[in-house]
Parts: sequence; structure tokens; C-alpha cells
Amino acid sequence: METCIIKSPLGFTKIVGDFNGISSVTVLNSEEKITDIIPVELEDCAIQLKEYFEGERKQFDLKLNPQGTDFQKKVWDKLLEIPYGKTMSYLELSKQLGDVKAIRAVANANAKNPLWIIVPCHRVIGSNGTLTGYAGGLHRKQWLLEHESPFKQQSLF
Repeated sequence: METCIIKSPLGFTKIVGDFNGISSVTVLNSEEKITDIIPVELEDCAIQLKEYFEGERKQFDLKLNPQGTDFQKKVWDKLLEIPYGKTMSYLELSKQLGDVKAIRAVANANAKNPLWIIVPCHRVIGSNGTLTGYAGGLHRKQWLLEHESPFKQQSLF
């Protein structure tokens, strides 16, 4: 496995993967040394994340290879269907997966998503529209949702 650290507007970001695909993208809560030479296996991911943060990319086109249970992978695949700029509740996600009673399991799988931003778990919110749990911190979830919002706050002055 190859690893690199890049800088994003939300902090230092660690990318892990190989020729089989990207296995994890995580935001770190500490300063790290930025990778000088990004391994070829991770270049596309680093470029696409940069494009995303610059507002030039709304969908990722990467080979993914996350490690998880079959159920977790099923949830993560469903997360990939949530369009840029849209949100879905945990309850809606559970219904789409065919079992409204699996809401806790769905939320747990969502929390274990190893592919920050690329598999958009930040687009899942509470049924009442509130921001609920996010491994990267609620401030980052709010930032990502505002970044993707078609309604940009404009300054009055």
C-alpha cells in the first residue's frame, strides 16, 4: 500500500491505496508533513480531491477498494448515488436499502466509511434536517454541505 499526505481546506488528508484502488481517504486532526512526491497510484485521487475543493469537480472517477463487510459495502455503494449538493436522511437510506429497521446498522456503516468525501457520507443527515454524527467532525460536515450547496451565501457589503 502507498500513502501520501495532502493539504485540504479542512486539514491534512491521508490517502492510502495501490493499483487495486483507493482504500482510504481520511482527514487528520493533526499537522503532518505533506508528501513531496505523490505515488503514481494515488495521483488521480489527489488531483480529483484538489478539483473538488476548488469547486471544479462534483463527481469522483476513481477505482475504489475499501475494506469492509458486505453490508458496509452495500451502504457505501448507496452513498455514491446521493448527488452532489443533495442530502438524504438515515431513514431514507435505510428504506432504499430495503429495511427501515436497519437504521442503526446503516448509521454505523456510514460512520465506518473509509473514503472521506469520495463516498459522500457527509450528505446523510437526520430526518429532521439536523447535522448528526460525522467522523471528521460536524464543523467539517457543515463546511462540505455548504461547499456543495447551490445556494451560496452572498455578502451584503
